[in-house]
Amino acid sequence: MSLIVAKFGGTSVASPERIQMVAKRLIAKRQAGDQVVAVVSAMGKTTDELIGLAAAVNDNPPAREMDRLLSTGEQVSMTLLAMAIESKGYKAMSFTGRQAGIETDGMHAKAKIIKVHNERIMDALNRGYIPVVAGFQGIDPNGDMTTLGRGGSDTTAVAVAWGIGADVCEIYSDVDGVYTADPRVCPRAKKLDAISYDDMLELSAAGAGVLQMRAVEFARKWGVVIHSRSAFSDAEGTYIKEDPAMEEAVITGIAHDTSEVKITLRQVPDMTGVAAKLFSGLAADMVSVDMIIQNISEDGFTDISFTCPKADLDRARNTLERIVPELNAREYVVDTNIAKVSLVGTGMKSSPGVAALAFSTLGENNINILAISTSPIRLSVVVEQSQATEAVRCLHHAFGLDSDSIFEETQLSAEEIAAKMAKGR
Repeated sequence: MSLIVAKFGGTSVASPERIQMVAKRLIAKRQAGDQVVAVVSAMGKTTDELIGLAAAVNDNPPAREMDRLLSTGEQVSMTLLAMAIESKGYKAMSFTGRQAGIETDGMHAKAKIIKVHNERIMDALNRGYIPVVAGFQGIDPNGDMTTLGRGGSDTTAVAVAWGIGADVCEIYSDVDGVYTADPRVCPRAKKLDAISYDDMLELSAAGAGVLQMRAVEFARKWGVVIHSRSAFSDAEGTYIKEDPAMEEAVITGIAHDTSEVKITLRQVPDMTGVAAKLFSGLAADMVSVDMIIQNISEDGFTDISFTCPKADLDRARNTLERIVPELNAREYVVDTNIAKVSLVGTGMKSSPGVAALAFSTLGENNINILAISTSPIRLSVVVEQSQATEAVRCLHHAFGLDSDSIFEETQLSAEEIAAKMAKGR
């Protein structure tokens, strides 16, 4: 008998018919002898609709009241799912984040979980109920409702799995696992049977939308095994775990992200403290900076570029309108027509030639690189948005990630990458 946490996203519970399907899946697990706890997101586009309602009555609604409002979406889906389970002859009990013991800090709209009190969930399990927990929400030390930010139900599920000592946290969505690239962009992408926490974290940070990055961070910290799988089939998905026996491919996957902008400050005086003042100001205004590029100084001036989410652009503009004159920079320029393409793989740490093969591949396909950023297991490049799809496809092929109609190629080894470079490809 296994103890399972099963999380279902908004598309999985978007209608009464789909909620009935989820109820059947949960009951099937019980019939197989497992104990199961469900975590649910709001139905379909409910959260967006609630945000629209708030905007209709207040242009700048208080954060506390927004959290109260947005938390109701998950409470609707949790109670409907509990009702659906009961209608099929099994006992179910729904829990809000507060009732489930999800304790958070006091940061509204993006609270962090600090503790999980598991008593009520465990009691329900021991009495034969299927607990159904509202994702995305918790309670702060003042007793106020908080929400965890977009995709927060994934984090709730992982936290509950850790809190009750579950064997696995199954995260159901409309995709059937983690692929070597987005299959909508790269039709020859392969589904991975397993992936390490580190590789999944980098893919999530680089734009892969399968799992929320915070959920993977939580899972890695506490050793929670995640199984990413489809809500619409019984096929095995992808396990996210730390397994020493897992073979480390040089490149595990390729992610792309079109949600960022590139901002360049022109003719910035090349003086001590300039970068500190710029990025301190952006941080103070809650602008998340990703890649940073500073050109070589010429005649005492330099250009500084950085990327940030489009969602932060207005705040970044406000900061720059104030700081650019203080820095005596000439101007700042915003480029919204960019995409970030990232190669991820734990095997990159000990494999020379990855960057050379990537750059030569992009060059042969006439794809211009606007910026570069690296970590021990990630290589990211910024390209024009119109070239993102071609960049993903040609890199996917160059590193041997393509699936084949007759057989599936294996990822290139370090030796094969070196051999490719030696032959000039």
